[in-house]
Amino acid sequence: MRIPAHPALNAAFLQRLRCHFRRGGLIAYPTESCFGLGCDPRNARAVRCLLRLKGRPQNKGLILIADKAQRLKGYIAPLDAAQQQRVGETWPGPHTWLAPVGKKAARWLRGQHNSIAVRVTAHPLAAALSHCLGSALVSTSANRAGLKPLKTYTACRKAFGDRVLAVPGKIGNRKKPSIIRDLASGRIIRG
Repeated sequence: MRIPAHPALNAAFLQRLRCHFRRGGLIAYPTESCFGLGCDPRNARAVRCLLRLKGRPQNKGLILIADKAQRLKGYIAPLDAAQQQRVGETWPGPHTWLAPVGKKAARWLRGQHNSIAVRVTAHPLAAALSHCLGSALVSTSANRAGLKPLKTYTACRKAFGDRVLAVPGKIGNRKKPSIIRDLASGRIIRG
């Protein structure tokens, strides 16, 4: 998968991004409706840093996004055929599912829940980042708790400075965040 064309997304920037991500650094990147704030979901220190920066309690849990469902393997328990069909009808797209946790779904990701929020993103740049980093990404709106989500690269740079590596790009056309639905019940949690 190619990273969408942007002058700042050259080979040197991508190498810097990979090193930053592997060292537990935070990144801000465009998603379907706003900039996301993310990190490596396997790195507990990075997740704690993200939660502190955002002012978000750990017990709420976080969303993971990926370029393909295979990257979410292990974070979610194996899905039966009906569940696979349900998520397959909405992915890639702005549909987040609360799925049963797998062995890789650490407490620092899922909070107090026995499910974890996951999405295969349709945003070309967010998907390309997951592909290039070879990982799912933690994805929460880029803002401090209680403030409006940030919509631009410039706003992220201003808000977070050097504490976050911001990826230049444009957000998608959605006005609202992704729909969150419980996979077990089908109930919409956020619409």
